[in-house]
Amino acid sequence: MSENRLSRETSPYLLQHKDNPVHWWAWGPDALAEAKRTGKPIMLSVGYAACHWCHVMAHESFEDEATAAVMNELFVNIKVDREERPDIDAIYMSALHTLGEHGGWPLTMFLDADARPVWGGTYFPKDTRYGRPAFVDVLKRVAAVFRDEPEKVAENARELTAALKREPREGAAAATIDDRLLKDLAVRLVPAVDPVFGGLQGAPKFPQWSFFWLLWRGGIRYDHAPAREAVTRTLDHICQGGIYDHLGGGFARYSVDAFWLVPHFEKMLYDNALLIDLMTEVDRETHSELYRVRVAETVAWLQREMIAEGGGFAASLDADSEGEEGKFYVWSLGEIVRVLGEEDGRHFAQAYDVTKDGNFEGHNILNRLQQVPLRSAEEEARLATLRARLLVERDKRVRPGWDDKVLADWNGLMIAALARASVVFGEPSWLEMAQRAFDFVVTRMGRDGRLYHSYRGGRAKAPATASDYANMIWGALRLFEATASKHYFDQAAAWVDVLNKHYWVADGGGYATSADDTDDVIVRLRPGSDDATPNANAIMLANLVALTTISGDERFAERASALVSAFAAEVGRNIVAHTGLLASAFDYLAPQQVVVAGDQFEGGADLIKVIRSISLPGALTYALHDTASGATLPGLAGKNAVNRVATAYVCLGPQCSPPLTAPDELARTLKEQRSL
Repeated sequence: MSENRLSRETSPYLLQHKDNPVHWWAWGPDALAEAKRTGKPIMLSVGYAACHWCHVMAHESFEDEATAAVMNELFVNIKVDREERPDIDAIYMSALHTLGEHGGWPLTMFLDADARPVWGGTYFPKDTRYGRPAFVDVLKRVAAVFRDEPEKVAENARELTAALKREPREGAAAATIDDRLLKDLAVRLVPAVDPVFGGLQGAPKFPQWSFFWLLWRGGIRYDHAPAREAVTRTLDHICQGGIYDHLGGGFARYSVDAFWLVPHFEKMLYDNALLIDLMTEVDRETHSELYRVRVAETVAWLQREMIAEGGGFAASLDADSEGEEGKFYVWSLGEIVRVLGEEDGRHFAQAYDVTKDGNFEGHNILNRLQQVPLRSAEEEARLATLRARLLVERDKRVRPGWDDKVLADWNGLMIAALARASVVFGEPSWLEMAQRAFDFVVTRMGRDGRLYHSYRGGRAKAPATASDYANMIWGALRLFEATASKHYFDQAAAWVDVLNKHYWVADGGGYATSADDTDDVIVRLRPGSDDATPNANAIMLANLVALTTISGDERFAERASALVSAFAAEVGRNIVAHTGLLASAFDYLAPQQVVVAGDQFEGGADLIKVIRSISLPGALTYALHDTASGATLPGLAGKNAVNRVATAYVCLGPQCSPPLTAPDELARTLKEQRSL
């Protein structure tokens, strides 16, 4: 007789279900073999540890003996952590979209014994409500169809699987990806942004890094003020909204309203990495004290709460504590006054929108949306002291669950963000954090030159996806910029070789999500469109351009051109779904590199200050001692200090400026070149 096998797993999400009466299997050959042996269809349930509605469905159905009995009788039940197996999740989420359904988690899919999708949905309640059928009714109806209509099931499975394998390129004219297209897109995207609160108009509101990264790049390159203002308006409200944890730092995944007030309280590593990176770049142009403070506070949260085993970064913090979403984060006016005293409590309440009746279901979510600009330095210092006292009090509460597995792709994003922020804000300890995490991924999650996707409890597991390599390459290149240590460049180049060998799609081009030797996927998807995290092909386009610029190796340039060609038809069909790829196209069209040689000599600090104070999105920037190891690479070779005076070189592609030693001349050249 089958049993619940999840106690053998390392995923915190799977372990949340180890005591369910459901006879869960983890995804793998044994589970699929069980389906073939018994002749039962598969009920696939996909979620993640910080997912609120996953918890709801678990409490309602998976912990219920009667529901579990039906599941065990009729299905082979497989539980998947979407963060541990994003390739599996992507396949079946794509199948759900093909069925015309909205996506989300928990994902509930019904498969045949060959793991082919037949039908599915997301959350199903235990009893009929929300316009959704009761879960047990769904189970019985689906099982009856599998039993009584095998031909219909087989036909659905064939059609859905074939749809997943089809390339969406037929019938579309290939887009010409050039400055004309990018400028037009940057201008056309501005009206999609909420003119008051920022973010895409309507609710819910997500940070949408790819969208706003493209908008910022367009605003800089084409000197389009409305595009830049759309980005700063968005960041201002994210930084002051309830989506930001004003006591502990860090950003929640999204806001359920149109004002950034009420978050879905889970905190994900990737969102915080991408927001750190975007704020860092925008701050170079705006010199916003708000962004500098939020970056520093978020890095402090990362260091305090998100360092996992060995120095890698943990995946997420749950939305729920004590079975209630957001309970850890909300306050009453009485609690504020009790902790801070009457005078300070009332003062804090006025600043952070705390009222007797509350701003969210009788509770208060701390926010500063009523007065978005920062107050005086004296006032901000007072509020910081009060926040620190409240944080001490909050730490006495029952904490949300911590998913401490280390994911290579999300770590790559944070490594890249920290490496850049450490340079822009002059924080060497942030660089050290990034280096420790990088070393962890290389040593604990690598074997024979290949990466694993996930690590926890002393075990590296799950086959790497293209995003693991793409994001870690990005992190390696950012570390190379920050340190000029050539081993980071060498590691990036080695990972590109792995991607080209095992992930490149020979028929049509582009990188597939799964490797050619990942043997438990029914199809290798090759996406180029945007998602919550950056697309691997989008990141790789920028990476390949950077590697070309640094090394002069035309193999990287040829692969970048092939990647652009691979997605030109898809861009032509739906341009706004590919903002991440098109943001990287700025680098492809005009790769920029800035080198300050002899940074330790006279004038070095002034030249570096100029680079840090001008937004150069996508540009490679280096501060080198004349003996820096990275200077042996062709892209950096020959860029030396003149007469022991710090000297800057500003390059667009292979063409470089004359040596520059005057800060004002460097600033003028940079601003001219970033628009060429």
